[in-house]
Amino acid sequence: MPDDQLSDDELSDKELWSDNELWSDRAAAAERAVLTRHLRRLWSVPCTALGVVGWPPNLSELAFVRWHYWWQAHLLDCLVDAHLRSPDPLRASRIRSLVRTHRLRNGGRWTNGYNDDMAWWGLAVHRAQTCAVAQQPAAVRQLGGRLLNAWSETEPGMPWRVGDDYRNTPTNGPAAILLTRLGRIDRGTAIVGWLRGQLLDAATGLMLDGLHPGRPPDREIYTYCQGVVLGALTELALRSPPQQCADLQKQAADLVAAIDKSLTSDGVLVGHDGGNAGLFGGILARYLALVVRTLPQSTRAGARAVVGARGLLIRSAAAAWTNRAEVDGLPLFGPDWSRPARVPTSRIGGRQTGDGALPSAQPERDLSVQLSGWMLLEATASVCRGSDGSLSTR
Repeated sequence: MPDDQLSDDELSDKELWSDNELWSDRAAAAERAVLTRHLRRLWSVPCTALGVVGWPPNLSELAFVRWHYWWQAHLLDCLVDAHLRSPDPLRASRIRSLVRTHRLRNGGRWTNGYNDDMAWWGLAVHRAQTCAVAQQPAAVRQLGGRLLNAWSETEPGMPWRVGDDYRNTPTNGPAAILLTRLGRIDRGTAIVGWLRGQLLDAATGLMLDGLHPGRPPDREIYTYCQGVVLGALTELALRSPPQQCADLQKQAADLVAAIDKSLTSDGVLVGHDGGNAGLFGGILARYLALVVRTLPQSTRAGARAVVGARGLLIRSAAAAWTNRAEVDGLPLFGPDWSRPARVPTSRIGGRQTGDGALPSAQPERDLSVQLSGWMLLEATASVCRGSDGSLSTR
């Protein structure tokens, strides 16, 4: 088939991604759903806003006893996405409120003891700052500094939390993206080199979760691990000389192809569960969209990565929308976009463990699951917009 001729599947995908208004409307509906059900004042304090982690909420969640630092980072990212899709003073005000409130709930600090949490929050705050909505240079500086100091040349790979030796993709991947965006290309390059050298599974071409130094890697494979490495490869490609850029394009294309082969069902990204895992698919969608919008296409591999990433996005978004439930006319998404979502009736939330948040009794009630659906639709809308609206910030 000639390079410029689309396959039947690609032609079908093109019909979907060419409808800009359709995907913008669907992203707006997801935005309204999450804000209506989850966004609340913190402890009734005026001018505050934070995401309640369950809906229908229980008393512990309404009081923000459970609040999940890193879930709020992805809520902030989604708010930035919505503002970029349709700039609005109210959206900008929500972004500023969430940034202030996150710090208030975190005891007046930007940081915590988890390097992965800080990488996610740093990415979100930096994006809010880049689009000139919430200027918090001290936050970005502190978070970036903590991540720089978490890397050791003698024992590379950032531990996922202070005092631990477990080094994983979900910590090092977002840290590489943030540090590269902050101009530390040397550190971003070193992190990606370590990830690919230590955690790339030769059998599948996918990224493994993590390892303890001196021991074999854990064999778990999650969607978001692929997403953050795609993001890091893309950011580095944008800043690299031609030969290195070409190598990075090929690495991205190979990873997109591996995702399509092993982490899809009928072309739709696989689901995980609620709790922390509810965010995994949405994170991959965010960085697939970054590939589509910004990965250089100076080689066939780069073009192949873009076409593959766009197809994964469109098919997954179409499935998520088809399988949504509706409550009061607003969408509600499931943890697996290929299966019908169920309206939650229970208020039983997942408990907090040392490793994070477990799923609720009904995963659809988790903010993480709804953010993932929203992220997917914003990502899809961003690749369907023209160049005048899709590249204002990453």
